[in-house]
Amino acid sequence: MKVVADLCVIPLGTDISLSPYVAACHRVLSEAGLKTALHAYGTNIEGEWDDVMAAVKRCHEVVHAMGAPRISTVLKLGTRTDREQSMEDKVRSVMDKLEMAEQAPTEG
Repeated sequence: MKVVADLCVIPLGTDISLSPYVAACHRVLSEAGLKTALHAYGTNIEGEWDDVMAAVKRCHEVVHAMGAPRISTVLKLGTRTDREQSMEDKVRSVMDKLEMAEQAPTEG
């Protein structure tokens, strides 16, 4: 089953800067061959369910190995059975609607 996920891994008991941990997780996701889109507070991931879940587990293993004694993770998942949908499809759908709203005549 295909899944689109939003992942935010938060190491606890570490330095203030989390970017080294984010970079390490991003490498894990890339090595797993998953499609990703980094954003300000996490990473969107697209792939097969088992591959995504295995990569999330591997992120935890890597971040713990980097010295984080605790990790809190926020994971949102979306699946569809009616049709295939990519991360880009989801964003494009909203952008199209925003463009239509901007082009609509205004009352005056």
